[in-house]
Amino acid sequence: MIRFAADWILSISDDPIHGGFVALDRGRIAAVAAGSSEGAVPLGRVAILPALVNAHTHVELSYLHGRIPPARRFLDWIRPMLASRRDPVRADETTILRAAREAIEQCHATGTGLVGDVSNTLVTVPLLRDAGLPARVFHELIGFGGTGAAEQVAAARYALEAAGGGEMVRISLAPHAPYSVSPALFSEIRRDLDAHPRAVSSVHLGESLEEVELLEVGTGPWRVLLDELGAWNDAWQIPRRSPVAYLADMGFLNESVLVVHGVQFDAADLARLRALKVTVVSCPRSNVYVGVGSPPLASFYAANLEVAFGTDSLASVSDLNLFSELSEARRIAPNVSARALLRSATLTGARALGFEAEFGSIESGKRAALIAVRVPDGVSDVEEYLVSGIEPDAVTWLDDTVPHA
Repeated sequence: MIRFAADWILSISDDPIHGGFVALDRGRIAAVAAGSSEGAVPLGRVAILPALVNAHTHVELSYLHGRIPPARRFLDWIRPMLASRRDPVRADETTILRAAREAIEQCHATGTGLVGDVSNTLVTVPLLRDAGLPARVFHELIGFGGTGAAEQVAAARYALEAAGGGEMVRISLAPHAPYSVSPALFSEIRRDLDAHPRAVSSVHLGESLEEVELLEVGTGPWRVLLDELGAWNDAWQIPRRSPVAYLADMGFLNESVLVVHGVQFDAADLARLRALKVTVVSCPRSNVYVGVGSPPLASFYAANLEVAFGTDSLASVSDLNLFSELSEARRIAPNVSARALLRSATLTGARALGFEAEFGSIESGKRAALIAVRVPDGVSDVEEYLVSGIEPDAVTWLDDTVPHA
């Protein structure tokens, strides 16, 4: 057993401790308490907290970093992104794997210990497993055509099981978005989720005004692009309702589904998500980059929704540092408490991904996935400091602080 003493300990599940220790034993948390501990490793002016949870990213898209410029409209970002993914020179396997490994290293360096990773190919599963980064990998399906949905899901289920993620890299099926997935495919994915009780899914929802327009009136830039791609489904019936109402009425949404973005959600949407016990994953920096604007983050909290955070991919954000995401969240929601934001970035994310028993808070029995963040002199409100933007050189994993002979 080893003990670490620090000026601050943020268990997340309880009030912060000013002056205390954490005891670790064989990779698990054995105790956390206030006061001094004889024989503890003194860390001094740091805050110990659970590793952060990046609840939404796309590690396999990391090779697109810097290749897609920011846009003022969502489709102006989507078009070059799709073109880059289809480019055989830019999207070669070696480039994809190298960038994905570097992204995983960046997650670790910035204090992230659990990710919700969206993958169309499952190429990231062995990379995450080999790197020891626990994850919920969402095997994302796309198909608006409305035919062959059962066969597509069966093939995806086979690929998922063949990938063999394991206990710390758990894989489940997920639809992409209402403008790229047919009602039939949503239904088949829902059937698969219901057949696997531990499964967690994810869907991009309410991200852009173009999405809202398509679902409410059946026209607009998304209709044009789907036609251009040869993906339009003439049998699709215009829902004439909001993205949330569309998927809720379809029976797809429940507490096992994370909805990502929600920039366009109104009060009625938030009330419905709250009733369904759905977690919203907010990615505020990415939202601005792709031209959809900042999410109504304060409204999410005011509606008593469960809120988690994600960075989205390096195709739409400068880095995978979740502390930077917290800084942007603080900027756009100044009246939301720092404590609430930190809980979203840890325990809420872990719970949403199905890892609450292992991660997200400093409690006896949980995994010792803990970080220490250096706190400068003069800081009195450590929670507020932690949501101000923390650079990687201020972050240390506790197992890295153990003295070596």
